[in-house]
Amino acid sequence: MGESDDLSLAAEPGAAARLASLGELLQQVAFRFGEAGAMGVVLIDASSFSVIEKQFGGDAQEAALNRLGLLVRELVEDQLGIGDLVLSGETGRNEIALLLFRDTAESRYYTRELPELERLIGEGLARRGGRVCYPHLRATPPLQLGTGAALRNPTARAETQLRQALDEARSHAELKRRTEQRRRRKQLFELVLTGQVRSVYEPIVEVATHTVFGYEALARGPEGSELHSPAVLFSQADEEDLIFQLDCLCRRSGIAGARDLPGGARLFLNVRPTTIHDPAFKAEAITRTLAESRLRPSDVVFEISEQESIGNFEIFREVRDYYRRLGFQMALDDLGVGYSSLESVLELEPEFIKVDRAFISGIDSDERRQELLLSLTRVAERIGARLIGEGLDTLEELAMLGKLGIPFGQGWLFGKPTPLRHDL
Repeated sequence: MGESDDLSLAAEPGAAARLASLGELLQQVAFRFGEAGAMGVVLIDASSFSVIEKQFGGDAQEAALNRLGLLVRELVEDQLGIGDLVLSGETGRNEIALLLFRDTAESRYYTRELPELERLIGEGLARRGGRVCYPHLRATPPLQLGTGAALRNPTARAETQLRQALDEARSHAELKRRTEQRRRRKQLFELVLTGQVRSVYEPIVEVATHTVFGYEALARGPEGSELHSPAVLFSQADEEDLIFQLDCLCRRSGIAGARDLPGGARLFLNVRPTTIHDPAFKAEAITRTLAESRLRPSDVVFEISEQESIGNFEIFREVRDYYRRLGFQMALDDLGVGYSSLESVLELEPEFIKVDRAFISGIDSDERRQELLLSLTRVAERIGARLIGEGLDTLEELAMLGKLGIPFGQGWLFGKPTPLRHDL
C-alpha cells in the first residue's frame, strides 16, 4: 500500500493536529467512493466517551475523541492506501471512521483488509489506548469496533450508500458490544454462583511498636482472569446489578479465610452501607458465621467506604448502634475521596478512621499534608476515634505518622496482601 494523504488532518500553524470530520469532507468522500466503486468502513464506537462531556464539558470530550482518532490513524498508517481516510464520524456521534476506497474488482479489501484492520486497531487500542482520556479519566472506557461495506450504485446518492455502510458498521459494533456484555455477565454470574472469590489480608500495624494490630480482608477474583482485580470485579457487578450478591460472597470469604487470625488481632471487614441490612447479617446469623471461624463480634471491625454515599445518617446510626451492642466496631474507610467527607466522621462517630493514601503518600516531606493530618488527629480525639494511615510505602512516611501521633498504618511497606490460611 502507498502512504495515505493528509486530507483528514487539519491544524493551524503551530497547533496540534486535529482530525477532520466526516461532515467537513463529505463531498470528497462521495467523490472518492464514486470514482473507486467500492468502499469499506471500520468504525470505532466511542459512545462511552459521553461520560467525559457530562463531567468535564464538550471541549474535553472532543479532545479525547481527537486523540483517539489520531491514535487509530497511527496504528494503521502503514496499511492505508492513497485516498483512504480516518475521520471523526457524523455530527453528534462519538465515533471514529476509517474509510477505504477500492476498485470494485478488489474483493480482497472485504475478505482480508477490513478484518485485518479491525484486528490491528483493536489490539493497538488495547495496548496503547489507556491514556486517550487522560487526564479526565484514569482509563479509557470500553470501545467497540464494527465493519461495513458498500458497492457504488450510480442510481442512488453516494451519501445514502455511505450512511448505509456506516449503519452496518454501527450495527456490527453494537452486536459485538451486546455479545461481550452477555459474556461478561455470564462469567460474573458463574463466579458469584460458584463462590469463586478468595480473600487476602493486609496487615494494619501499630506505628509505635511495629506490631500487627489487625488485618483487612480484601477480595480477589480467579487468578489470571479479568475479574481478579477487585476494582474490575465490583465495577462489573455494579453494571450487572449483582453488587449485593458479590458483597455478601466477599464478606463470607473474608470471615472464612480468617479462621487462622492471630489471637488478639482485629479483622477489618468491608461492608457496603446498603448491604449491612442483609438478613444473613443479623445477630444470630452473623454470630453463628463468626463462630465457625472461631471469631467473636469483638474481633471484627466493619469498614464503611466513604466513597459510597450513606443516604440517611439517622437510619444508619440505628444500624451502627445495633451492631455495637453485639460487640462490633466501625471504621470509616477512604476518608477524603468520597461524598460527605467530615460529615460522615461527625455523624457516624466510628472507632477508626482510615485516611486515604492520597494524604499519606509523601507525607514525610509535605508540610501541608502534615498539617491536615494534625487537624484530623484532633477531630478523631474529640469523638474517640483512632486514625489509620493507608498506603504506606516508606519508613520515612511511617516515622512521620509516629511524630504526628497517628497510631496505626497500613500499606505495602508491611508486605503485600496474602492469605492467612496456608490451604487457601
